Amino acid sequence: MFSSKLLAFKSVPYLLKSPSVHAGLHTSASCSAAKVAVVLSGCGVYDGTEIHEASAILVHLSRGGAEVKMYAPNITQMHVIDHGKGAPVENESRNVLTESARIARGNITDLAKLSVSNHDAIIFPGGFGAAKNLSTFAVDGTDCKVNKDVERVLKDFHKAGKPIGLCCISPVLAAKVLSGVEVTVGNEEEDGGRWPYAATAGAIKALGAKHVIKEAHVDEKNKVVTSPAFMCETKLHLIFDGIGTMVSNVLKLTGK
Repeated sequence: MFSSKLLAFKSVPYLLKSPSVHAGLHTSASCSAAKVAVVLSGCGVYDGTEIHEASAILVHLSRGGAEVKMYAPNITQMHVIDHGKGAPVENESRNVLTESARIARGNITDLAKLSVSNHDAIIFPGGFGAAKNLSTFAVDGTDCKVNKDVERVLKDFHKAGKPIGLCCISPVLAAKVLSGVEVTVGNEEEDGGRWPYAATAGAIKALGAKHVIKEAHVDEKNKVVTSPAFMCETKLHLIFDGIGTMVSNVLKLTGK
């Protein structure tokens, strides 16, 4: 039954490709739209990209009229987590680029091909993939290494004076790579469990960066914009709104 339905779907390509079907729809983008790269780290909070954060970023970028291209490194994940059990799966391996394609609906490019010249800004969602696949922070803490292409693009965008957005745990990437940067991961105290990952702020300071206790922060000098997102145990719509603040400030800094 599935195969027949799939064939039926493929038999109406005009629904997918004909410009006349979509004429007059989704016309908010303009020729001066900001071109934003979004870097993913897999698919799933415990071993890849936090899906709600990625979705929120993409919604807010769409609402802001941005042109988006998604990237991920073509590497093997640190490990695979059974998200129902919260435990590693033995003898299973997954590719970060392949898994990220699930979020990107297949429209994903190897991070090695990302060029700063083709984009006005770059944004990194969170999820443990940022600390496991884009870096080794989850294992090595302040002694972590950052994926060579992640380090390259962060330095390239910073050198070009183009804005960088990061949320959840991903600000540690900027703290490690960009000297003296200002970021926030929310609070520095657990506050009764409301901020379960508050110790990350101490690691950020140990890396030589400045941690700011805020729900969103704009480092005007370095053009780095950060938001805590799921670093906080709070309602989903508040996380969505906080990411929106981050995205809107990134777009504002592009000047587009």
